[in-house]
Amino acid sequence: MSHASEVSVERITIPILQRWKQERRRVAMTTAYDAVTAGIADPIIDIILVGDSVGNVCLGFDNTLPVSMAMMNHHLEAVARTRPRALLVADMPFLSFHLSPEETIRNAGGFLQRGADAVKLEGGAKRVEMVRALVDCEIPVMGHLGLTPQSVNIMGGFKVQGRKADDALRLLDDAHRLQEAGCFALVLEGIPAELAQRATESLSIPTIGIGAGPGCSGQVLVFHDVLGLTEGHRPKFVRAYADGFQLLQEALSRWATDVRSGAFPAPQESYRLPESLSNIIANWAPPNPTDVRCNDADDCDGR
Repeated sequence: MSHASEVSVERITIPILQRWKQERRRVAMTTAYDAVTAGIADPIIDIILVGDSVGNVCLGFDNTLPVSMAMMNHHLEAVARTRPRALLVADMPFLSFHLSPEETIRNAGGFLQRGADAVKLEGGAKRVEMVRALVDCEIPVMGHLGLTPQSVNIMGGFKVQGRKADDALRLLDDAHRLQEAGCFALVLEGIPAELAQRATESLSIPTIGIGAGPGCSGQVLVFHDVLGLTEGHRPKFVRAYADGFQLLQEALSRWATDVRSGAFPAPQESYRLPESLSNIIANWAPPNPTDVRCNDADDCDGR
């Protein structure tokens, strides 16, 4: 039996995630940025995140800061067209939820109008006002604490957070503030496993870990990281389950070799004319370039 067939076809909803938290059933979450990756992930995954990580995973940026609402809308629409059974969450990009509750609601509401089930935003106590505004408008919100990529400049890089007492206690306080504000789940990124487990045990909402140890309610990894689709350094918390980059390059290399040798396309990849037309095509000759045809008799006089 395949892994995909073992997964329920039931549409994943927020109440289901809340029930799983009580039942201690772990949640699997990954990213998707287009219809192809969503189609691969959806039969297996519980939550699909259209992440602003599209910036550094797909668009060539060094971090997520250049990602705009227009970019996010484009990728969300592509994923939403697949009508996934997984809960579909869209990342609020940098500056989309910082200026005012009104603009935050407008941006997040646009995500729901494009097919998202919920939105995710980064930050702790300072984001509570925005979370409450969204929840008051019936827009479900997933929080994100710890290593928050949009704060990369303040943090001085992508570094583990919560290793100092003040930082650890602040994170726990922030987690409960976000829960009280109405978040239905929290992503905990790049924090010590013990801190993530303490947060998970103290909260009534699910936690989704990434670089936060095994004690969370579920785990999230970027699609491309799970399948080994990118080269270069991988964070410590990433486990690649395939060498997708190498596998795809090998397949593409074989195809290019067949093209250059004439082995592709073969008869089975080619279309044929009906036999009755073969002689007509074989006897066709290109037109004589000196043979001028005129539709207007007056224009052709004297030629």
